[in-house]
Amino acid sequence: MSKEGKRHSSNASSASNASMAYSQSDDAGVRALGYVPELSRNRSLFTLTFQLLAMTAIPYGEGAPLINAIYGGGQLTIFVGWIANQSRSTVAVVLSYISGWLMLLSNWIVCLSINFGFASILSAVITLHTDGLQLQPWHQLLIFYALCLVSLAIVILWNKFLPTLDTIATVWNLATLIIFLIALSASAKSGRQSTSHALGYYDDSLSGWGGFSFFIGMLPPAYTFCAIGLICSMAEEVDKPAIKVPTAMSIIIPISTIAGLMFILPICVTMPPLEEILLAPGGQALPYIIYHVMSTAAGSAALNALLLITVFFCSTAVTVPASRYTYAFARDNAMPGAALWSKIHPNLGVPVNALYLMTAFQMLLGLISLGSSTAFTAFVSMTTIALQVSYGIPIAISMWYRRSNVKQAQWKLPNIVGWIVNTIAIIWISFECVLFSMPVTMAISNPEEMNYASVVLIGLGILVTVWYLLHARKVFQGPPTYNSI
Repeated sequence: MSKEGKRHSSNASSASNASMAYSQSDDAGVRALGYVPELSRNRSLFTLTFQLLAMTAIPYGEGAPLINAIYGGGQLTIFVGWIANQSRSTVAVVLSYISGWLMLLSNWIVCLSINFGFASILSAVITLHTDGLQLQPWHQLLIFYALCLVSLAIVILWNKFLPTLDTIATVWNLATLIIFLIALSASAKSGRQSTSHALGYYDDSLSGWGGFSFFIGMLPPAYTFCAIGLICSMAEEVDKPAIKVPTAMSIIIPISTIAGLMFILPICVTMPPLEEILLAPGGQALPYIIYHVMSTAAGSAALNALLLITVFFCSTAVTVPASRYTYAFARDNAMPGAALWSKIHPNLGVPVNALYLMTAFQMLLGLISLGSSTAFTAFVSMTTIALQVSYGIPIAISMWYRRSNVKQAQWKLPNIVGWIVNTIAIIWISFECVLFSMPVTMAISNPEEMNYASVVLIGLGILVTVWYLLHARKVFQGPPTYNSI
């Protein structure tokens, strides 16, 4: 072998040995916490970032709740909306329990909302392309069930291929954004708006909330980014997680911001009149905009197909961390039947029982849509609030203890920057909890038009608290830390 070949071989061997050393060190850390490392560390910083890109799924995350931005005033709100541990005391254990349950339910309902969103978008596309054919609620439910089961099968059987699938999803998302940018801009069947209109038009009369409509229109970006924190559940499947997980979460923000602008700018420029969009089938604004902006039905169908496949990739990408979180939360004895849900399949290397549980939860909750769309929407709508609260609790505790533990983290910001970021986060989370508990429109003619997200959240909080008092307080001691060993 030549010297050059030997050098490359030596470098590859050194990299492999270094990676193995990191994995062994990370596994030792897991054991030090009292756990047995059972998940394979088959992800890198790149695949973790790609998974986050698949999870944010800009065309779906921004497009699915786009109707709220329409009620919120139009182009201006869309554009600006996008731009715009700590203690082992009893109180901290209770707070970690509450935060954990909020995160758990949010994980499950995020998966549900994505899968049901697929069914809703497909239903709207069919209505637009078939002269008004309306799918019945049970049709949408069956489509929803099908996607739940397909995602379940992929995550269980193709675990070792999931990083590759996330890479493919990233390429697909990028290609979809570019195609949307070119196709909508070139076609513009409804006409093109001036720059001032596309980026600055604002109508506060559509929701009835007056100037406050501007903030209601910020739901789409909040929905898009709300699930980024779920990637923390992948920490046991990547080496050096203390560095790579927060790095991936930080990288995804500027990348998604640019990608989001690529998506929303052509929409703002070519958007039909807002009053017409409000009449979109099933309240799905994006398929309606695509249909009326594209010059041909075939072009509209093609773009909507790209969108639906993006949602499919998003479903799989989100199901993975949701299952890992369920497994980890059960491992801490925080759930009924914890021993069952915290098992890793010996051959497949995934928490199969946890996947079955969360899929069953989704499918059972989906049945509510047959009886009451209002009740079902309330469950889905409370996800953003619950996630934000679960993010806010540890931030608030960290600030209460003067960020003492965060200062020792491997990945950290300068202390003053951390304080500023944490303060802004708490203020924004508090504002979001109020904002997303409000109905989209002020003109409410019957109880079904109310927003019951906060009611559902409080109800679930009461149930979780009762379970803690009856049983969980006897077995749940909070997640272990190095300081408690």
